[in-house]
Amino acid sequence: MKKTVAWGITGAGHLLTSSFKIFERIKSEHDIRVNTFLSSAAEEVVRMYGLEKEMETISCGDYLEEIFPETQQGKSWPKTGRFLLDRYDALIITPATSNTVSKIAHGTADSLVSNAVAQAVKGNVPVYVVPVDIAGVVVSELPIGINREICYKCKQCPPREKCPNNAIKDQVDLLRCSGCGICKELCNFNAIKGGPVKLRVRDIDSKNVEILKGLEGITVLERPEEIMSILQNM
Repeated sequence: MKKTVAWGITGAGHLLTSSFKIFERIKSEHDIRVNTFLSSAAEEVVRMYGLEKEMETISCGDYLEEIFPETQQGKSWPKTGRFLLDRYDALIITPATSNTVSKIAHGTADSLVSNAVAQAVKGNVPVYVVPVDIAGVVVSELPIGINREICYKCKQCPPREKCPNNAIKDQVDLLRCSGCGICKELCNFNAIKGGPVKLRVRDIDSKNVEILKGLEGITVLERPEEIMSILQNM
């Protein structure tokens, strides 16, 4: 029987692109269906990083290959009931924000993804979580922004004039931005770009990851690449 994996995406930029690359590999190398569950923050972040089309390729819209955005699921999240009906072989949360990890670690199920985890555990579906904040310092990739120290504030600004989403004013409006990258190509002064940023993991976030490791039915992975070996043994 064809395997089916539920993919939970939360609102982290860190590990987001690498998570997408892994699921693209899953679709190209394995005959596996992927049903995507998007947190409300992930709906925004996936768009900011220009990954909406890739997501629609991974989850094409057929049964058990749908995309479920949290903002369209009401407050009872009826689609998470599928985890009780033997529909899935695994639930994989990647990337998992510190907020989502905290909810899961302390038994809170008041969001689409955290409720999916609760129902999966109740339905004996293996859960795998890739936290973005485990320990130490992580290097994350920022979405597109304007470096004001480089920007010449041109009266005729090609990025602003050509932006298909009208997202460029004095700064990039990330809630409008679709991550298409046109602005980066059009700026003559290389003032628009994303970039790496170092983030220190909070002690409380590291402690929540340790709690998560001790929960029944949940396995913590350190990076998205580990998902491939999980699927090979599924």
